[in-house]
Amino acid sequence: MLIRDAVPADLPALLDIYNDAIRKLTATFDLEEQTLEQRTEWFRHYGGRYPLIVADIGGTVAGYACLSKFRDKPAYDRTVELSVYIGEAYRGRGVGNALVKEILARAAEHRHHVVVSGITAGNEASIRMHEKFGFELCGRFREVGFKFGEWQDVLFYQLVLPE
Repeated sequence: MLIRDAVPADLPALLDIYNDAIRKLTATFDLEEQTLEQRTEWFRHYGGRYPLIVADIGGTVAGYACLSKFRDKPAYDRTVELSVYIGEAYRGRGVGNALVKEILARAAEHRHHVVVSGITAGNEASIRMHEKFGFELCGRFREVGFKFGEWQDVLFYQLVLPE
């Protein structure tokens, strides 16, 4: 498995992974599949302090992780939000762990101070993975999303990076 920066040629695979999550998972609260144009615009927000990386297995994008700006106000400048999505065929194979390990190293390189992650309640695999890397539960927002005919809670986890 090669962990590398995402490139524009990865966009169709990134779109497929994300649209699969929209259709089948509560990991995203998007309700309608995205277009390649929408994902291309999304892609433009990454680079530098906000990396977007992929797990490449034999030339196939198995998953991706990114760091996004947490909030626009200047005092939040060193806090970022982590997102991780794994293709269905690659879940449970260590792809998420490899991506998170690398994205946290990059967060430290860019001198981010806190990494936050919102995880829909019930996503036990994601919760275990985050806790493995030292993330701690810091809050629960009850019934903030409605997907698949049910109200969804979101758990917020954070990791304070060493200086």
